[in-house]
Amino acid sequence: AGSDGESIGNCPFSQRLFMILWLKGVIFNVTTVDLKRKPADLQNLAPGTNPPFMTFDGEVKTDVNKIEEFLEEKLAPPRYPKLAPKHPESNSAGNDVFAKFSAFIKNPRKDANENLEKSLLKALRKLDNYLNSPLPDEIDAYSTEEITVSSRKFLDGDELTLADCNLLPKLHIIKVVAKKYRNFDFPPEMTGISRYLNNAYARDEFTNTCPADQEIEYAYLDVAKRMK
Repeated sequence: AGSDGESIGNCPFSQRLFMILWLKGVIFNVTTVDLKRKPADLQNLAPGTNPPFMTFDGEVKTDVNKIEEFLEEKLAPPRYPKLAPKHPESNSAGNDVFAKFSAFIKNPRKDANENLEKSLLKALRKLDNYLNSPLPDEIDAYSTEEITVSSRKFLDGDELTLADCNLLPKLHIIKVVAKKYRNFDFPPEMTGISRYLNNAYARDEFTNTCPADQEIEYAYLDVAKRMK
């Protein structure tokens, strides 16, 4: 839950699972949990762990990757769409961006800030390059025109996949928090990231599972260290 104990709080792992369920077409209810006053039945279900976790046939799953695998396996075609990316590279695109952001935002030392920002920019540039590089499906072997820049909407094509459910919540957090606490914006020349986020903001599966920006900022109030 958010700062008021009721609204959706900042949790990219929960949002990842919300997006998967929405894309699968499953009808589900969202019940937020105030972690300051965690209900006893939740504490008993998975002692020592925080949501998200999942119970099925009496078994509790606490690893978000395992929950994702389970949902993809159980909610399968023909009834539910397959969400795994076609291109394995899409799964790892941007996989180091959040770690670089965390180091950047938690750093209190002015003398280390420049190098940490460069490290974050390098990871973002790598993601941007992937988003702007045409996928094999975009290249027509019979066409005389050479496609040099991708026009796809998301990591793996024009449809959201598991890779996007993992990356987009984190990328949105970076955008909100880095601006608020470090006055850092994604460089405008990173057109791949800009196109990617704009396409995501046009999808209900993403925007309706996002916490409010204020909730994200509040979650990082004590995490984002003041520069000294």
